[in-house]
Amino acid sequence: MPLTHRLAIPADEPRLSALMTSAIEHLQSAWLTPDQIAASHAFMGLDSRLIADGTYFVIEDGDAIAGCGGWSRRATAYGGNHSAGRDDRLLDPATDAAKVRAMYTHPDHVRKGVGTLILSLCEAAAKAEGFAALELSGTMAGVPLYRSFGFEGVREFEDSGVPMLLMRKPI
Repeated sequence: MPLTHRLAIPADEPRLSALMTSAIEHLQSAWLTPDQIAASHAFMGLDSRLIADGTYFVIEDGDAIAGCGGWSRRATAYGGNHSAGRDDRLLDPATDAAKVRAMYTHPDHVRKGVGTLILSLCEAAAKAEGFAALELSGTMAGVPLYRSFGFEGVREFEDSGVPMLLMRKPI
């Protein structure tokens, strides 16, 4: 059965949060120490602003949520509702890059095209709103996917001891 997509709605939030927790716990283990995985929960997770803005996608495989992710026209680079340093300021498509945000794949659905579909949806939507570039803060587990989609590394950084890579792609 092919993957389908739709915009997330507030009623999806409990299932999306559970998927995110599972993805952080299981898919980061090859890249991070147990302490780094625990630290990831402090700044990764659901950002309900993306759902309210209509820029967050749910990817389904039949009745199962296979993944989720989206993009933002706001300045917050990454993080969930509980993350410090959020910035809801609207970006200027003429000078700023749209932010790809909160991409997660359920561990049972890796290597099925979930991430590529999310990135394609984000790129098309951001381009339709006049953005000329995408930017994301990638975890080490996500970097290979992002590179395969045309993102290039800008600079390495850490959050709570978790290595990340700021990446950018013209669209």
